Amino acid sequence: MEPIVEDLTEDLHSLSFTSTTTTSIKRSTSFSSETTTITPSTSSHFSSVSLSDLRFTRRIGSGDISSVYLAHPKQRGGASFAAKVMEKEELARRSKEGRARTEREILQMLEHPFLPTLYAFIDAPKCLCFLTPFCPGGDLHALRQRHPSKRFHESAVRFYASEVLLALEYLHMLGVIYRDLKPENVLVQSDGHIMLTDFDLSLKCDDSISTAQIISDKNPTPTVPRNEPSHVTSSSCIIPNCIVPAVSCFHPKRKRKKKHRPHNGPEFVAEPINVRSMSFVGTHEYLAPEIVSGEGHGSAVDWWTLGIFMFELFYGVTPFKGMDHELTFANIVARALEFPKEPTASAAMKDLISQLLVKDPARRLGSVMGASAIKHHSFFQGVNWALLRCTTPPFVPPPSAKEAVNDDHENCPEISIDYY
Repeated sequence: MEPIVEDLTEDLHSLSFTSTTTTSIKRSTSFSSETTTITPSTSSHFSSVSLSDLRFTRRIGSGDISSVYLAHPKQRGGASFAAKVMEKEELARRSKEGRARTEREILQMLEHPFLPTLYAFIDAPKCLCFLTPFCPGGDLHALRQRHPSKRFHESAVRFYASEVLLALEYLHMLGVIYRDLKPENVLVQSDGHIMLTDFDLSLKCDDSISTAQIISDKNPTPTVPRNEPSHVTSSSCIIPNCIVPAVSCFHPKRKRKKKHRPHNGPEFVAEPINVRSMSFVGTHEYLAPEIVSGEGHGSAVDWWTLGIFMFELFYGVTPFKGMDHELTFANIVARALEFPKEPTASAAMKDLISQLLVKDPARRLGSVMGASAIKHHSFFQGVNWALLRCTTPPFVPPPSAKEAVNDDHENCPEISIDYY
């Protein structure tokens, strides 16, 4: 178990909250305002928690209709949490209750080292709150800005892209399309590994109509439906389990022309290839062409955003940014991808980004075979996917970062949250 999670678990286990008043989070009005919902993974640690049991010391982030605070339990110091708070009135006014409900459902599903754990959900009369782990390293956007060159080296891009890729693969396995990948949503945990956050724009498949497929070298590969009716209002997904041969670990000593060899051994592939949505969601510079054009989109939008993400980490800018939003959209749909001359990127990284930023989603790398196809790209050669957690991160938050959090708990004035 990761050290910070282990510490948080011990602290949660020692808490004995008695208040039954609960708070509310992002977008749901169907939640009960009298009881607190605890995720199954933490229900054994405490049975009830309210906002009155927490001390809010610092605002650490904000979104369209939410604020994120650094929170500590009043009864005992040591544990630090990120508390995402949203006002019910604002959610109702902007018809965002459904998104809050979806985000809560997704958070309750997650159990992955690069994704957050939902320690508690609080539903109060005036607001909602998600209690998740606090990441002292901040986000990758802020970390890049602090770098002398305002960009990451290629080795760091490979590390962060690898961990994001595994997180997206896991989400797709659960039938979730993330849809909002950007450096601001990738946090750095205390050990330097990433945590993908903020699921209010994510699309969750309808489990009742999900089916599984087995794809092998003897079976044809499924294709993304191209002629979806524009009136589609519900989403479905097919999560295929694919067994594909892997690359041989035996390399001939004789020099000879390289041939494409089937991959050796079983390989798991899960991609909700039949999900279709007509929603216009995401961050402007990261929107995929199919979203901008209104053609409807599926899971391939996550692979487009992965390409934009890698481009920005390395070059410090996004590839299609225009003078305003409209010009940005025009560039996304029509302008060819161009790489700056400086800094110099490897041919492998340019090739991967180019394949991820194919404007036709049906031809985009990962659109059918998912993360498996991307993992096999030469840019990730040498990455040990099974032991990625054992890889030394390019940046580990210094001990002073955690000490600063403790200082907040001891010295900072408490922030008042109006939840009644």
